[in-house]
Amino acid sequence: MPHQIERMRKLIAFTSLFITVFIASAQNTDSVYNTKNSAQTLIAAKSGKLLMAAYGEAHYNQPVNAGKIQNGNMDIHRQVLLFGYKFNSRTSFITEIEIEHIKEVYLEQAFLNYQLKPWLNFQGGLILIPMGIVNEYHEPTTFNGVERPLIDKIMVPSTWRELGTGFTGNLPDINLRYQVFAVNGPMGYNGDTRLSGKAPIRGARQKGSEAKMRQPDLSTKVNYYGIRGLNIGAAVYMGTTESSLFANLNTDSTMQSAMADSSVIGVKMVGLDFRYSRKQFEARGQVIYGMYNNTSAYNHFADSDLGTAAYGYYAECGYDVSKLLKIKNRLVPFVRYSNYNTHHQTTTETPANAQYEQTIITTGLSLFLDKAFVAKADFQHSTNGNNVTNNTVNLGLGFWFR
Repeated sequence: MPHQIERMRKLIAFTSLFITVFIASAQNTDSVYNTKNSAQTLIAAKSGKLLMAAYGEAHYNQPVNAGKIQNGNMDIHRQVLLFGYKFNSRTSFITEIEIEHIKEVYLEQAFLNYQLKPWLNFQGGLILIPMGIVNEYHEPTTFNGVERPLIDKIMVPSTWRELGTGFTGNLPDINLRYQVFAVNGPMGYNGDTRLSGKAPIRGARQKGSEAKMRQPDLSTKVNYYGIRGLNIGAAVYMGTTESSLFANLNTDSTMQSAMADSSVIGVKMVGLDFRYSRKQFEARGQVIYGMYNNTSAYNHFADSDLGTAAYGYYAECGYDVSKLLKIKNRLVPFVRYSNYNTHHQTTTETPANAQYEQTIITTGLSLFLDKAFVAKADFQHSTNGNNVTNNTVNLGLGFWFR
């Protein structure tokens, strides 16, 4: 009961912050906050046929825990090239190639965009799932902190992309952007267990690599930007995971059908987020809630510890102090409070693991040496449900040009 009361107190505090920002902004309705990521920028470009963008980041992560000597980690975390080709004013192709940790090469996006109407676009290919903020807007100059928020790694999980098709559009008269996609589901079992209590579906992303699908999942999001400086997003994802046990399954075999049914789960995820920017002040936050069914059968079959519900949220604010310090470059101190629990609810056969609940406080600075180049530093203090703490100093460099 004390933990539930504390959790409710945190959620109420987050909601209060959201309402405060909303009310403060509601008096200013004479402009919009309709931001674009790299792919959207290339699609919107009006000149040239072959278009290009790039972003990347290098990180240094140093644990600093009392009574311990620990190695830090230095890494060229990612270098990314985006290419777009405009066949004509209506038809574009976008692809994003990422090199992680110097040696891992991924295709993060590859889709065709065809404009049917000014407010209606058809897209098909390898598509980013519109959930949360960072999964779509992950260029290093668009967020504070050296590392992406843990909730966007554990819960969403970024970068989450799947093969699919759907429609997107912008309705400027009502200040609304929408996305609706049918995509393949995550791979829950392919001879190995792909779902876990620690990071429910992160290991299940198929990423467009020989993806399997029996029936499509649904992913939708709407963003409202009709209040000055404010962008509000609401997202829903629902469907089922995939399994290799359904390949050539004999429907007359009760045992095989039961085993295959035990290797999949139902997934429902909802997300709310906001981004606010007004003069020197900026704020953002999000709530992600995931629900998973058939977990008892899955955990028994796959020897896993998946919970039935998980949640995560964070709230962040920052302030550009460059005018106060009379310097030319933007300098943004910020603070972020995060909390998530991937064992928010579990079955009786799977006791909740307190290590899967984390509270993270991040404080830091973002120094923009140019609009396209940022130097970052932050300190993270995390505490799990067993009151075990961990401290990390992070330093990083990031760029994004287009």
